[in-house]
Amino acid sequence: QVQLVESGGGLVQPGGSLRLSCAASGFIFSNYWMNWVRQAPGKGLEWVSAISSGGSTHYADSVKGRFTISRDNAKNTLYLQIDTLKPEDTAVYYCANELLQYWGQGTQVTVSS
Repeated sequence: QVQLVESGGGLVQPGGSLRLSCAASGFIFSNYWMNWVRQAPGKGLEWVSAISSGGSTHYADSVKGRFTISRDNAKNTLYLQIDTLKPEDTAVYYCANELLQYWGQGTQVTVSS
C-alpha cells in the first residue's frame, strides 16, 4: 500500500533553515507529481509546493524564493528545503501524492526565538 513518511521537522530560530524529507513507497514514485502541504495552528490546509514527474517545480506565492522542492527518484524521496524561516512558517508539513489522495503523518516545523 501507499506509504508516505515525513521527517526533518524541528524547532528553528527565525532566519534558519530546515530540509524536510518524505520517503515514499507502494507506488512508482518517479511517475507522479508530488506535493507539500502545510497546516498552521488554528488554520486550514495550505498548498505549498509541487514537483512534476519530470522535475518542474511550482510554489505558492507565500514561499517563493525561500522554499525549494526536489526529488530523488532513485531513493523514492521527496524533499523541501526551507530557508530564511519566518514565525509564520510554523506548521505541520505534509507530503501528499499527485491527486492528494495519500498523505503522510506530517512533520512539525516550529519557528521561534
